[in-house]
Amino acid sequence: MLLTILIILLVVFIGGPLCLFLWLKTISKKPQHSIIRAHPYLGWLRYLLEKMGPEFRQYWFDNDNSGKPFTRSEFLSVVFSAKYRNDLLSFGSKRDFEKPGYYIANGLFPLLNEELRVDNQEKVHAMKYQIDHEGLFTRREHLEKDEVNRWLYHEEDEIIVGPDRDLPWKLCGPFGASATSYGAVGESYILSTGNGSKMAGGSWINTGEGGIAPEHLKSNADVVAQIGPGLFGYRDENGNFSLEEFRLKAEESNVKAFELKFGQGAKIRGGHLEGEKVTPKVASIRNVPAGKTINSPNRFPFLHNPMEALKFIKTLQNEGGKPVGIKIVVGYHSNLDEFFETMKRLQIYPDFITVDGGEGGTGATYKSMADSMGIPLYPALITVVDKAHQYGIRNKLTIFASGKLISADKIAMALAIGADAVNSARGFMIANGCIMALQCHTGKCPTGITTTDPKYQDALVPEEKQWRVMNYIINVRQGLFALAAACEIDTPRKFSREHIVFNDAEGKMKRLSDLFPIPGSSVEIKKDL
Repeated sequence: MLLTILIILLVVFIGGPLCLFLWLKTISKKPQHSIIRAHPYLGWLRYLLEKMGPEFRQYWFDNDNSGKPFTRSEFLSVVFSAKYRNDLLSFGSKRDFEKPGYYIANGLFPLLNEELRVDNQEKVHAMKYQIDHEGLFTRREHLEKDEVNRWLYHEEDEIIVGPDRDLPWKLCGPFGASATSYGAVGESYILSTGNGSKMAGGSWINTGEGGIAPEHLKSNADVVAQIGPGLFGYRDENGNFSLEEFRLKAEESNVKAFELKFGQGAKIRGGHLEGEKVTPKVASIRNVPAGKTINSPNRFPFLHNPMEALKFIKTLQNEGGKPVGIKIVVGYHSNLDEFFETMKRLQIYPDFITVDGGEGGTGATYKSMADSMGIPLYPALITVVDKAHQYGIRNKLTIFASGKLISADKIAMALAIGADAVNSARGFMIANGCIMALQCHTGKCPTGITTTDPKYQDALVPEEKQWRVMNYIINVRQGLFALAAACEIDTPRKFSREHIVFNDAEGKMKRLSDLFPIPGSSVEIKKDL
């Protein structure tokens, strides 16, 4: 008996590892990696460490202000806003104040809460986490019911998108969920984000170019229906644009506006969805084959110039009776001149323009585009706002800003530059539990957000995460009003370039209004008859 046990132990602890080493030695000779052929065991160890590297850097080696696309500090601010409805910090900011950057210029006599022009008449039911015990390896917490102010715009500050449409879109808040397509994200994310937006009020969810899924409508949240160059959800059997499909979508009461995606962050190449994420349901909504990778074109095939684009917009405005806007990425300020000139000449205007910075984009794209294509949001936003003023048509357009705007201070700066409202995709993803695992394109998102696989989607429970989304929206809006009060203004609608200062490398402070003054109307165009 003892001999048998000894033999088993020898086989397990000596024979097993020996067989493993011999197997690794054998396969290392196959023509694959040069390092493994030369140094098989160290080579395998190297690839193991390389595979684990991103996780080690994220949790151990990156400091709080060095991670990308969001720092640990930025990431945690959203997490705390969503879970606990606060983003308080202790012992001061970790920002490097010696580097050049933008700051918000406070006044000497900030306003009190009762002096703000805000709609807080009705408290609503909410839930947030309370920590019961936090140990070395575990944290025990529970959801606790409470009531909360929603920090909505007063009626006189409402944003009216498409005032000339039969059914204009009224917004009583400046912050909503940016475009994330069904297929790129799953049903659970859409439900939790839609439900949270509805409960918070004054917010919205954008469908992305993947079309309208049943879950977009189920929450009764305001929906912005995006139409991309692939025409998913708006195409006939031959892949051509279907006005009939568009009319059907426009009849949905929850659909408040349509957005034509001319460009999106780093995805100027066109959208991309791996075949393993194209389920039968995704394929049905998009009217494409199931299981096959989808690459949408980088331009609407039937739109070749500004005149054709604007006439198409006018057709949709007339047929749907609802606001129709465009989403763009800015390459250079002069690139916009022809488009704005044509708008003014034809007297056809998109109801809104969404300005996406080159740093935007949550989905799959080429690294060369993600790193270098399109200018960042703030200069892009300055360009679009200034062009609208220069051509005398700023009052014709609502301007949305999009691109890594996940906190109240960054949003306030976008509003001060001239945006009316702000979209965020990754902020809402983090509020839903995203841990920045960088697996969005694989369909194996560990938090159940960017996946349509039921096994992975089980990680995201909409009935729980919807409260996080609600908390995040409300905490951002409360932060905006707090920043406005500090600037001696009674609503975030009054943020202007006077309230932003830039500290340069030499420590010289300049107001944004001095660096980039709002131009007067200076372009006269002969109108087409």
